[in-house]
Amino acid sequence: MELSVIVPVYKEERNIPEFLRRIIPILEGITGDFEILFCLDPSPDRSEEVILEHHERDSRIKLLVFSRRFGQPMATLAGLKYSTGLAAVILDVDLQDPPELIVDMVARWREGFDVVMAQRRSRKGETLVKRIVSYLGYKAIARLSDVQIPPNTGDFRLLSRRVVDQINQLKESHGFLRGLVGAVGFKQTLIQFDRPPRFAGTGHYNRLLGSLRIGFNGLVGFSNNLLALSTLLGFVIAAFSFLIAAAYIVTKLCGLTLPWGNPTLVILIMFLGGVQLITTGILGEYIGRIYDEVKARPKFIVDRSAGFGPEATQVNHKPPRFV
Repeated sequence: MELSVIVPVYKEERNIPEFLRRIIPILEGITGDFEILFCLDPSPDRSEEVILEHHERDSRIKLLVFSRRFGQPMATLAGLKYSTGLAAVILDVDLQDPPELIVDMVARWREGFDVVMAQRRSRKGETLVKRIVSYLGYKAIARLSDVQIPPNTGDFRLLSRRVVDQINQLKESHGFLRGLVGAVGFKQTLIQFDRPPRFAGTGHYNRLLGSLRIGFNGLVGFSNNLLALSTLLGFVIAAFSFLIAAAYIVTKLCGLTLPWGNPTLVILIMFLGGVQLITTGILGEYIGRIYDEVKARPKFIVDRSAGFGPEATQVNHKPPRFV
């Protein structure tokens, strides 16, 4: 197989037919040897039925259905696990990731690049709040993360076979693909594009809270700098407290009356309490991720599939090992 296309899906029955109508001619123009892997979190709509109808007409369309909703990051990792192509393209089914860009991605891959990322020049159809959060999130990751993650790049990218194999060997349970690709390395390049609005419906994967959670995973999963920041904040507050103590001593020695009263005490106590809770929360996030890694639960469980052998539903069925 030369090319695998991985498509995480949840409640997208209206977008699937148009997505296939646009992408199949593009893939056929690139190579006759391709597969389209739909990775479906169980949906209350007809997403599964629509995909199966197209699978019956075209065996190159394949389907994985999970035992429960695992989320987009794990659905993407499942697609990488089951892909067989020399290169794998990951994109959304809502057509905000233009399938036409795959032609340029494959061309750059054939030039020798292992990772070809699509970078957004503009983000139509997104709210101002989400654009601001995205901008600040990429800035924070660029400053604090230990891996290189280009700004305005989502999961829309092409990965060579050796990159896919390396990612499949990683044991981390958070599934932050952008960070995993950065950690793996290899030769990478960017292709810029203007992101169009969704073809139909509203997004169910990339909502604001989901984006915040994914971004926070990127910070915690690929850097210890948040712990260093909390330590630095502690030193700063300690230095500030010494300054306040010095001010008290100086005013007492000078015989001055201190103007500070109950409001000052309340503000300082609440400020220190907030800082303590934040630093404790950061520490808890790291401990929670250690706990998740130790449990070693499966990242996803396949309930049923179409276009794969019977062994597809056996992968990741092992129960967690308790010590």
